[in-house]
Amino acid sequence: MLNFKIDESRCTQCGMCSKECPMMIINGKNGIPEIKEGKENNCIKCQHCLAVCPTGALSIFDKNPDNSMPVNTTVPSPVEMEQLIKTRRSVRKFKKEEVPAETINKLIETAAYAPTGHNKNGVLLSVTETKEELSKVRTLVYDALKKASEEGRIRPALAMFDNFQKMWHEKGIDVIFRDAPHIIFASAHQSNRNAVPDCVISLSYFELLANSMGIGTLWDGLLKIVAEDITPELYAALGIPEEHVVGYMMVYGYPTVKYARGIQSEGLNLNRIKL
Repeated sequence: MLNFKIDESRCTQCGMCSKECPMMIINGKNGIPEIKEGKENNCIKCQHCLAVCPTGALSIFDKNPDNSMPVNTTVPSPVEMEQLIKTRRSVRKFKKEEVPAETINKLIETAAYAPTGHNKNGVLLSVTETKEELSKVRTLVYDALKKASEEGRIRPALAMFDNFQKMWHEKGIDVIFRDAPHIIFASAHQSNRNAVPDCVISLSYFELLANSMGIGTLWDGLLKIVAEDITPELYAALGIPEEHVVGYMMVYGYPTVKYARGIQSEGLNLNRIKL
């Protein structure tokens, strides 16, 4: 059920909700807007109708428009966004200090606003909130690598991971997690044909907001190789559903290094389409 409702005391019958609906299922030509008969199942849950209503008269899925964040002029300027994007760095040295739980909640709640294919909003974010929790994940991974090594399950092309586990067990050097205090995994159901891009987009939103708060991030490709090529049982141990595809994972925390400037791009790869 859409639970499409109109507060008639607020509605100006401007028809904006009908015009903006991408599936054209709202009839706004005959006074108070309503869903066209038999068209409820065509809704893609984008909530554009709720967002576009200038007076907050429209509710859908029992969502109160007064609880939505208003659009105003405080959004980052193009210059500020360019600055954030161009000066973002992958962080590999973190302070031991934890990111406060309320900040983590703000990050993951905002990441839930990232766009997804078909508006499925099916990305599952699996997170640690304390250093101790990540320490347990770290131990799990390095112990699994050691076992895989002892059983001869690390193929020659991935021999460096045998070295990584030895560095950890013998010297306490953490190459895979970089001694970060926190980690986040993004996964989605394997039946979702957009599972991987949905996850990556979600983490990209997470990263940009984190960087704006002075929190450093690292897309952990090494851990992804470990989990998918050496220790496939890892995801299940972390509570990630078996039927899910993990799009990516990211470690994060407060960086120990402060960069003075952005890098210079190696060049733009561009194909101008001219038909």
